[in-house]
Order: sequence, then C-alpha cells, then structure tokens
Amino acid sequence: MQSRPTNTRVLLMRHVSGLPVMLVVSAMLLTARLGEGAEPTNAVGTACGAYLGKAHTAAEDRSGPTVMLSYGKETLGKNPISSFMYFVPLISLTLVDRQTSADNDVEVGIISYDRQIGAKSFYVACEFEIWGKGFHKYIFDPAEMIAALTNELETDDSLTHALDYIKFEGEGFGIIKIEGTISGSTRTVTQVNLKFNGRGWKSPVTIGLYDIKPKDGQYRYENRSNELVARVNTLAFKKSDGIPRMWVRVASITKAAAPDGPFAFVKGAIANLFIEPPKIDRLGNKTMLNFGYAILNQRPEFTFPKASKITEDRTVAVSTPER
Repeated sequence: MQSRPTNTRVLLMRHVSGLPVMLVVSAMLLTARLGEGAEPTNAVGTACGAYLGKAHTAAEDRSGPTVMLSYGKETLGKNPISSFMYFVPLISLTLVDRQTSADNDVEVGIISYDRQIGAKSFYVACEFEIWGKGFHKYIFDPAEMIAALTNELETDDSLTHALDYIKFEGEGFGIIKIEGTISGSTRTVTQVNLKFNGRGWKSPVTIGLYDIKPKDGQYRYENRSNELVARVNTLAFKKSDGIPRMWVRVASITKAAAPDGPFAFVKGAIANLFIEPPKIDRLGNKTMLNFGYAILNQRPEFTFPKASKITEDRTVAVSTPER
C-alpha cells in the first residue's frame, strides 16, 4: 500500500442559524430496544488472515458477517466495507435497504495496535486503512421515518432534516479507540470510538437529510426539499445502564451534490456544539462494546449478530443518483 499525503482543513468560526435543529431532529432516527450487557458472546472461529469476500454466506443466514481482526500490516486481514459497516442496521429504528455500487471493491483492514493496561483501566488504539473504489449505502425506510418524526409535529408544521441514508465512499485512514475499567480479573469496555478522518484525510462517511412541507395534510417523501449532506468524522458508543446513545461529530454540512467548501466546514464546527446524542438500539450498542472487547483481547475475528431490519440488499449502477 502506498503512503498518502495529509489533507488538512481550517475551520473559520462564525454564526450560522438553524443548525442545531437539523441534528436534534435527525437524532430521532434511532431508539432503544432489547437489553444490553457488557460481556461479549461472540465465539472465536477461523484463524486470523482469512477473508470473507462474498456478501452472503451460510453463516450469515444464522448471523451477520465476520470481520477479520489482524493487528498489523504483516498479517493484514482485509474486510469488505459491507462487513465493517454492518453495525448501521443494528442501531436503526426503521427498516433499511442496503445498496452497493457495481464497481465496489472497498476494503478495510487494521494496520496497527497499541494497548495500555493500568491497575484500574485500559486503553486501546488501532489504526485502520480504507482502500478501493465504489460506495456502500444504507437507505432508511421513508414511510417509517416520516411517521416517527411527524408524531412530534403540530398540525401543518414542516418536517425538517429527516435522515435519508448513511453512505460510505472514499479511501483514507481511521482509528478505533477503546476505553474501559479493570476490577480484579474483570475487564469491562466502557467506550468505543470510530474516527473516520485519520491522518487528516476527509471522512468517507456521509449522511443525507431532507425536509418535507405537508400538502393536503400529508407528508410524502416525493415532496422532499432542502436536501443536505453531513460528513461524519466520529461515532462513539458508551456503556449505559439506561437508554444507550451514540455520540456524533461532523466535519461539514452542505447542500446535496455541492462540494465541501469553507462555509460547509463552518456549519459543521458550529453544529458540533449542539448535537444531542441520539438514542440507539440496545443490540447495536452492545454489539459495538463487544466489538471493542474482541479487539482488546486481540481476537482474530468478530461476528456480528444478524440484522433483522435489512429489507433489501442489492447492487446498483455506479451512476445511480442520490436519494
């Protein structure tokens, strides 16, 4: 793999109105579901370095995909992006369609590992590399999304900043950070951070948002407007005795199909001051903590639980327009 130059950006801070509303409302995407635990239940199977290149296997009929957790370039285990991002439907409130571009060959692999163990706490940092072309995308059921959001609206109010999709497209580097506590011989993961803009590279993760004005008292997806794209830098998952949440930091906010200009980064910086962590599914939160536990113990692989909310999984043309 070839080294890549650092790409840095400067954020110019100034007042931008309306941004907090966008992210607070879109947070309603996610909700809590079944019980959460701290200890992992994933079994260790094949040796490090194996590669599951197919989208569907017999094992996936019973559970989700398996990701290979190699911990250096010498034993690099490559994973298709569809496996690495499989946690998305596990935290979703709505049904989702999964799309992959016909030219997609994006892969992810962990290329470094650093672990620090203290008397009462531990810290792990792993760098991962992303390479290849094409996109992988989760589209959230608009009928369920609209129904959930309009329950909170007054009559004839506009629906603002509903979540349309989460998309992964682009190369770069990221960091998985894991923190936890130690009590006797028990190690408990308390936080897992996924940072997608490592080494100054632009994050390949974006979310689509839209507004809807009611017509004849009805909110219809085909009447959407003000379509926006927010580029996500970091997602964080924390152990919780109550309703779990996901912490989000964005890099930029722009109109759909528009480039990330300086003002887009201003919007993103200000929005980060007001983002309220959305509620997420307990299964998804537990899965990410278990994922961190597997990395802490340098297990060779991790198998996701089956995501029941994926309604369609298809390959689409590269030129398919955003929706």
